[in-house]
Amino acid sequence: MNIRWKVGALVATLLGVLGVSELFVANSVLIPSFTDLERSEADVAMRRIRYGMDHSLEQLASSATSWGNWADTFRFAHDHNRAFVNENLTVIGLQQLAVNVVLIIDSGGRSIASAALDWESSRSADVQVLEQIVAQPDFPWRSHLQDGRAAQGLLRTGRGPLLVAAAPILDGFGRGPTRGMVIMGRFLSAGEITRLGAQAQAALTVLQPLAPASFERVVETEGNTAVYQSMDDIFGNPALTLRVDVPREITRRGRSAVYYATACLMGTAVIVVVLLILILNRVVLDPLGRMIRHAVTIGQDADLTNRLDFDRRDEIGVLAREFDRMVARVAESRTQLVDRSFQAGFDELARGVLHNLGNAMTPIGVRLAVLEKRLSSIDDEDFQLAAQELAGPQLDADRSHALAELLRLAGSSLTVVLRDSRQDVEVMMRQTSVVQSALSEQMRPTRNEHVWEAVRMADLLAQSLELVPDAARQRLAIQMDESVESRGAVYVPRTVLRLVLQNLIINAADSTGAAGRSRGLLKIVVQTVRAAEREQLLLHCTDNGVGIAAECLIRVFEKGFSTKSRETHFGIGLHWCANALGALGGRMWATSDGVGRGASMHILLPLRSPAERVIEAA
Repeated sequence: MNIRWKVGALVATLLGVLGVSELFVANSVLIPSFTDLERSEADVAMRRIRYGMDHSLEQLASSATSWGNWADTFRFAHDHNRAFVNENLTVIGLQQLAVNVVLIIDSGGRSIASAALDWESSRSADVQVLEQIVAQPDFPWRSHLQDGRAAQGLLRTGRGPLLVAAAPILDGFGRGPTRGMVIMGRFLSAGEITRLGAQAQAALTVLQPLAPASFERVVETEGNTAVYQSMDDIFGNPALTLRVDVPREITRRGRSAVYYATACLMGTAVIVVVLLILILNRVVLDPLGRMIRHAVTIGQDADLTNRLDFDRRDEIGVLAREFDRMVARVAESRTQLVDRSFQAGFDELARGVLHNLGNAMTPIGVRLAVLEKRLSSIDDEDFQLAAQELAGPQLDADRSHALAELLRLAGSSLTVVLRDSRQDVEVMMRQTSVVQSALSEQMRPTRNEHVWEAVRMADLLAQSLELVPDAARQRLAIQMDESVESRGAVYVPRTVLRLVLQNLIINAADSTGAAGRSRGLLKIVVQTVRAAEREQLLLHCTDNGVGIAAECLIRVFEKGFSTKSRETHFGIGLHWCANALGALGGRMWATSDGVGRGASMHILLPLRSPAERVIEAA
């Protein structure tokens, strides 16, 4: 994945995290806060309802107190004057008091006057329900009769919940003794419930007690929040259950507002992300992509002439200019390296040529020295003196015969010397031809340009032996495997392979001497194998010399490395052989069982077909 897609994926991930976080906050914090607000509103509405009911009870208590502290009521409780009842406990009087029932009891708890009003029909109603409750022995307010205390509360009746309030009957000045109690009540009718709900600005419903004990509960549905609260009567038993319904308008509007805000936020985020990606593409990613393509092009084509030439003053511009300067420095360094490599190549070629020519010239020098010694042994002055004396006039027969015999013997000896010298000259001519061929081969314009010729491996080994000094040949016996004799002609770079074999034979002879043997053995095996989808020649050259240590098996091909004396050996031969074979598509490696156990040199070289016998420039 490239950096453009990574940046896009990162921005998209951040956007997704932002959206998920916003929805999480909305659903976990904002929406629940609206729900809490609705619950709070429902609780406030319930408190208003309770306040309205308490206010109604206080009004009843005020009316009851007013009637109880009325001198006429005080006298009526003493003399039971029916005129008081006829004048005050009337329908109009009850309507003015806004009550449904009025009950006057004496200090013994007995009813002495009562009146009831049905508001729907505006007629008198039965008041026995309240009288029966008051007459009960466990009526809680009986103690209030003795103490002269006022009271208020709820009562459950067969006609529904009743708001009741009681006040002691006093003399009109708030003094006693108490002669009884005035009790007033108002039913929680549908109209009263509607009025209470209107005062609290809430939807109120009065239900039968839903539990045997007082309780409060909040029930939430999709569109409504209901708060339930029970109220006890004056006996301490559940009298009724109030339910306040609050529509979930706050949550609905809050959810709409949150979703709208979320949509706006996400839309804004998408726009910002798009703009951010466009800006990143234009300011960062496109220039960065151009730099990447430029670097890839340079890496593939190795063309160091192209430049970015960014006209920018930001960090990318600085990076591009530094990259251009770096490429320029690399181009300059490469030019210098090529020049130096070219010179080093010539130096390396010269050293290799000189090394191989040195190996080839050594036997020629040896033969020239032998020839010079042989020719120097001939004393031509004696021959001249003998010839002059033999031609003289005064020479007896015996002396003449002796001189003639001397000249005959000298001629025979000279004939042998001339024959041996002629053979040495012929060998040196062949060796000189080999040297000239090697020199011509090594001085070609490119080092990979070689002539591939048809040659028999036995003949190639014989030619290589001619380049080996006589001393090396005398210390080493060459054992050619049957595969060498039976191998037909193969197409190889003859000159190069001959020089390689020459180096290996000389090294094997030196290894035999280092092992303390007067004569060693070099066994040569030839195989044809198939590798890299073509036939290749595989040669194994195994000697019984001093061997190679394990840590030196790879280093023997390094330039300048040698296990021999540094005064006479410079570590060039095997290094040149490995490079020459590598340039031809082959390779060379060494194996050994250890010091004192001999060594093997292995050569793998591609073969050419007859159709490929041309001079090729790699």
